[in-house]
Amino acid sequence: MSFTLAIVGRPNVGKSTLFNRLVGKRLALVDDQPGVTRDLREGEARLGDLRFTVVDTAGLEEATDESLQGRMRRLTERAVEMADACLFIIDARAGVLPADEIFADILRKKNAHVILAANKAEGKAADAGVLEAYALGLGEPLRLSAEHGEGMGELMHMLAPIAKEFEQRAAADAPDTDVTVEDGDPDAPRVPTNAKPLQVAVVGRPNAGKSTLINQLLGEDRLLTGPEAGITRDAISLRFDWGGTPTRIFDTAGMRKKAKVQEKLEKLSVSDGLRAVKFAEVVVVLLDAAIPFEQQDLRIADLAEREGRAVVVAVNKWDAEPEKQAKLKELKEAFNRLLPQLRGAPLVTISAKTGKGMDRLHQAVMKAHDVWNRRVSTARLNNWLAEMVSQHPPPAPGGRRIRLRYMTQVKTRPPGFVVMCSLPDKLPASYTRYLVNGLREDFDMPGTPIRLTMRSQADQNPYKNKKKSTPSRLRKHLGKGGADDK
Repeated sequence: MSFTLAIVGRPNVGKSTLFNRLVGKRLALVDDQPGVTRDLREGEARLGDLRFTVVDTAGLEEATDESLQGRMRRLTERAVEMADACLFIIDARAGVLPADEIFADILRKKNAHVILAANKAEGKAADAGVLEAYALGLGEPLRLSAEHGEGMGELMHMLAPIAKEFEQRAAADAPDTDVTVEDGDPDAPRVPTNAKPLQVAVVGRPNAGKSTLINQLLGEDRLLTGPEAGITRDAISLRFDWGGTPTRIFDTAGMRKKAKVQEKLEKLSVSDGLRAVKFAEVVVVLLDAAIPFEQQDLRIADLAEREGRAVVVAVNKWDAEPEKQAKLKELKEAFNRLLPQLRGAPLVTISAKTGKGMDRLHQAVMKAHDVWNRRVSTARLNNWLAEMVSQHPPPAPGGRRIRLRYMTQVKTRPPGFVVMCSLPDKLPASYTRYLVNGLREDFDMPGTPIRLTMRSQADQNPYKNKKKSTPSRLRKHLGKGGADDK
């Protein structure tokens, strides 16, 4: 990406709509009510031949205190200082408001490259507002309609000189995309690179400390935090180097019980978080040490397992826990009892506020990712299967013994295995669990989802579903002779 463009303006002027159009996806939540966006969201924008990073910001509001709006404003001002250029948007239909004039003064002082755009400028109703925009002293306003895609060509021409200015810097920062892998095994674990970083999603209930944790990992106050529950609305993704591993981390909106999710906006936020889980490789389920393993925590962890993601359970706010040893013993017991499908998954205690336990969290995530990618050779699997069957033979329904013939691993991420056997429909689920638990223990695959499928050898018969036909030589013979030649 050659340069960074921050989209700024009052609430509800269409910043997120324009952001979605530039990145070509509905990444940012959009709604009619003002103030939907609260955090900074980055995306890779494409506009003609231009490639750049675009940042969607919270609406600048006239608040300077420690309120939620005040913290949102400071976060946006910081994005303005860090960006290479700013696109300042006003609402052409509403005209220039006093708040627009105040923010125009702020932008002139903080950023050298400011482009003024009048959004919602389709039709004659916007003409007066476009004319008023000249009074802001930021040059000729660009007429835009983010919703309908009008004015994108003009925006590209205005951004082209900025792109050229930052071209040299972009070449130096370009990710390494041509990587030589020494091991020729195509099934070898994927090593995260700058081009394809490790994808980690942080999920949990509202106010568990997800945004505070990510700020601690980044080493800067990049995400909006505070005592209010449910501050985060979008699933924000950020890239950083985590202990030498290129990583993309997703901060998600807190997930409440489905019955309590009433507002349309919260439904959008939760669905955004669920989508982040599907894109992740490792999911960090963040719990509050004061109230761990509530019903919603269990549902979130179960969702990650069902999606086939590697799971790490992190217990936050550990610094405030008075009886640490007794609490840890209680947590481990509850974890094994309430989440048997994740038995052996890493459980780490952390304090996102003080930074304690961040090294343990990194080690747990890397181990979970390694296990998630693990491949076992067919020879080892079949030796293991023979041993498991000799220790505990499968049942014999109706007097016919079920035979487990051979086993192979068909996929990784998560590990998936197939056992060829007779009468797979008759094999009880308890025997499948016995094999899965054995795989976890004997091949060091704790916590990761394991998919084990029983398949009949008849499924491998290529002629199973084909109609019987007369052999060609016999057809030729029958064609020559009559009925007496049978």
